[in-house]
Amino acid sequence: MAAQGGGSLLAISDLHVGHPANRAVVEALRPESPDDWLLVAGDVGDTVGQIEWALTMLRRRFGTVVWAPGNHELWTPPSDPVRLRGVARYRHLVELCRRLGVLTPEDPYPVWRGPGGPVLVAPLFLLYDHSWRPEGLDTPEAALAEAYRTGIVCTDEFLLHPDPYPSRSAWCAQRVAATARRLAEGPAGLPTVLVNHWPLVREPTRILRYPIFAQWCGTESTAEWHRRFHAVVVVYGHLHIPRTTRYDGVRFEEVSVGYPREWQPRATPPAWRRILPTG
Repeated sequence: MAAQGGGSLLAISDLHVGHPANRAVVEALRPESPDDWLLVAGDVGDTVGQIEWALTMLRRRFGTVVWAPGNHELWTPPSDPVRLRGVARYRHLVELCRRLGVLTPEDPYPVWRGPGGPVLVAPLFLLYDHSWRPEGLDTPEAALAEAYRTGIVCTDEFLLHPDPYPSRSAWCAQRVAATARRLAEGPAGLPTVLVNHWPLVREPTRILRYPIFAQWCGTESTAEWHRRFHAVVVVYGHLHIPRTTRYDGVRFEEVSVGYPREWQPRATPPAWRRILPTG
């Protein structure tokens, strides 16, 4: 699938539509052009029903919708009648997206040929492996123990099951290896827009209020990916700290909406961010 002519490449993440205020934000989202693409970088909702509602609405409005999962989509909360866990849950969501006409990390990577293109748009699903640890915590086990001691523990520890992998770190290793191979086999010479829920480099986590939480935010294995795979922009969410930064000359866009308590005090209501064209 390829965009032709006008439009913009837009992005948003962390919609968390289980919150009524966030649901209203999604209901208000509109493209500027029928040719606009929307990149959705995870955490649409906590249940399959919430995810289906949001992606259905967005797919009806935007020319193309591209989804990469976040940790919340992979939860199996007690309130969700869909009891699938781990890989089975992810596959269920991929099939849901395909029925809706939403592109996923399991589909051929599309090429954006609108303004600012052509670029390969690569939605990624990579998880994390507890390698982003505070200084002095030499093992994942030590980092996790410190998190429990201080009470800063990600809900993933209770709701995100890695079945059939023995751990989320093992699932992460498999996803990183398979995705790296796929990206390396992509069109030669074509720049990329990499879309992942978790940041690909550790630097954005340095401003977290609780540094111990960084262990649930990514993996050191992707530290060079923005250079290795010729990214012009990296899109991510998860941190709920929307901003633009640059690393090694590459633009990184954190595009999250976040929870109502986080975005409601801001002067500007949450909306999508323009990725391409620039300026």
